[in-house]
Amino acid sequence: MALDISDGWSLYPLGGNTGTAYMGTKASQKVFLKQNASPFLAALSMEGITPRLVWTKRLASGDVMTAQEWLNGRTLHREEMREQRVARLLHRVHHSHLLHDMLLKVGGRFTTPAQLLTRLQPALASDLRRHPLIQSAFAALQSEQPQLPKTRYEVCHGDLNHKNWLLSDRSRLYLVDWDAATFADPALDLGALLCEYVPVEEWQRWLQDYGERVTPDLTARVNWYARVHCLTVIAESYHQQRFQIMNQHLILLERLTREAVTD
Repeated sequence: MALDISDGWSLYPLGGNTGTAYMGTKASQKVFLKQNASPFLAALSMEGITPRLVWTKRLASGDVMTAQEWLNGRTLHREEMREQRVARLLHRVHHSHLLHDMLLKVGGRFTTPAQLLTRLQPALASDLRRHPLIQSAFAALQSEQPQLPKTRYEVCHGDLNHKNWLLSDRSRLYLVDWDAATFADPALDLGALLCEYVPVEEWQRWLQDYGERVTPDLTARVNWYARVHCLTVIAESYHQQRFQIMNQHLILLERLTREAVTD
């Protein structure tokens, strides 16, 4: 789609799933441009969670273009997700009053355990729904839904892929791509991240780095959301015929289900 932001800016598409991100250049200036980014971006910028917001411009089409400072750097490697700096930045996100108030102001949605299970069930292919482990795991998830009240829900990122963590060449860490942001139990983010990047033996240490007292309640909630994440990946991997990834998550799901029973 042709975009006209005039003022001498040249745009270069950056790819991605949505096709709405660009590198913008003008003389010696370079910025990261995003089309129709959430107004939530301003709060993220103020908190230093994302790169600094430079300007916002409404286009003739009615679309809104936002410009953020262009940072030289790289995304995190998978093994770097185990580091304390990742845990501490996520803790800042979950405990920011500014982010909470702004997401509320822009109509942020809430994600409950029941909603996750409602979405998950039809995503599982019929072959998977007949799998004994998946049947027992799903039944356990239904009966063990965390009861954290919505008043204790926080801003969650919702897509903590290692490619959404940007490390600048000045060693400053940022978390980007907030399209999936939601109000939820913070364990939603924690369970998904731990499931993908941290060996189970290190979960307690990582949660301590995150900055919370590791209580039986927190451990149980993280385990529950990690099992939901495992089932989600299993469903997606089956449809994509990525059976190695599917089997890895089946093994982890079995372990987490077993540990949930013994705790």
